[in-house]
Formats: sequence, C-alpha cells, structure tokens
Amino acid sequence: MFELTDKVALVTGAGSGIGKAVALTFAKQGAIVHVLDLNQEQAQQTVSEIEEAGGRAVATTCDVTNHQQVQQVFQQIGTINILVNSAGISHIGKADTTSEQDFDKVYQVNVKGVYNCLFAAIPLMRANGGGAILNMGSIAAVIGLPDRFAYSMSKGAVQAMTMSVAKDYIHDNIRCNSISPARVHTPFVDGFLAKNYPGQEQEMFDKLSKTQPIGRMAKPDEISKLILYLCSDEASFITGNDYPIDGGFIKLNN
Repeated sequence: MFELTDKVALVTGAGSGIGKAVALTFAKQGAIVHVLDLNQEQAQQTVSEIEEAGGRAVATTCDVTNHQQVQQVFQQIGTINILVNSAGISHIGKADTTSEQDFDKVYQVNVKGVYNCLFAAIPLMRANGGGAILNMGSIAAVIGLPDRFAYSMSKGAVQAMTMSVAKDYIHDNIRCNSISPARVHTPFVDGFLAKNYPGQEQEMFDKLSKTQPIGRMAKPDEISKLILYLCSDEASFITGNDYPIDGGFIKLNN
C-alpha cells in the first residue's frame, strides 16, 4: 500500500523539517523526489540521505516567491505527479505589532509561494492526465493563536486556495487537499526558542508541548505519513479537504 514507484514528486521546503520528512518518506515508497529549497546545502543533504537509503532524488535551489524562477524550475522537471507545498515561514506579532515589511514577507512565502507553485504545476499535471497536490495549512487557519496574526492570515489563504483548486480541476483528475498540523518539533522550533527565550529553551519547549492535549509536539515523520496517504492512489476518492493533525488541539482544548 501507499506505493509511489516511479512517480515524480516535487516537495518545496524539503531541506529541513516537515518537507524533509516528506521527501524521505516519498523516496522510501519509490518516488523520484525533487527536493526544492532556498538553501542548496540543506537540499543536497536531504538528497544524500535519500540516496544513502537507496532512493532517488534531485536537489534544486528554488525561491518560491520568485514567479519566473518557479516556472523555469518546474518546466525543467517537466513531469510532475505529486506536488507538496511545504515551504513556509512563521512570524510572531499581533495586528498592530506586525510591520508592513514582515506582513509582506509572510505573504510572499506562504501565500504567493503556494500560488507560484500551483500556477506552474497545474498545466503540467493536466497535460500528464492528473496528479495530487498537498498544501501545508495549520490549525492557525481555523482557531485564534496568540501573536500569530500574519501567519494565521497566510494559512487561511492556503486553505482557501486548496478548496478552489480542488473545485476547478476535479475534472482534470487533479486532487488537492491540505493538512493542518499543530506544533511540530522541527529545527525551526529549536531556533525560535533559542532566539526568543535564551536560557529558557527547555522550559518553553515543555510549555509549548503541553498545549497539545496529547501532551507533546508531533514528529515530522508523523506528519509525512498523513501526507503520503493523501498523495497516494489509496486516497484517490479524496479531494477538497483539510485534515487537522493536531494531537487533539482543535477539538479538545475547548
């Protein structure tokens, strides 16, 4: 089950975190994985790990905010069976403490970046008879998280784009879904704590972990397994949906 043998999968933000876990999982299931990341060194590291495990992958530097560059990269790849839009950034701030510059930066990566990849991938998928798209949402799109104004805005847009694409291309055999994780333990979390809470990293990590009713953060490979299912042929009847993967955060925190 969940075999991706010889399918061409493109994963953005695959140099680290959830994107890396997705790339590793897809390769293990037989996919040819194109690892896209702004950081070439990290992208190559993901590819090296895939190849060491006997998988197939290619590292490509790509700035998802650059419309022309995304078009060129996708055209060079040519055939795309699966697209995972995992590249994204976070931001701390409320509506009146988020600068215009920071708001625009979050929009450029998390919203326009997803649009750029959809714009480039959909014609290729249509010409190839279909495909599966998975967008990275967040619980921040559906509930209020303190100090996450711009990030929540961006993830709400991702959910809306997901539903729109699913509706518009259902007859082209293109499926589009999103998932909404709660907190996931990635290098970003460690960096965030080190930057904002020096000397209190463990205390804050424990505090953030306990906001999930299940009592811990998710592991990246737990997220990647849900993404694998939604992008596999086993999920061929699923489109236009968002799936929380949140340790009970949405339903059990009320």
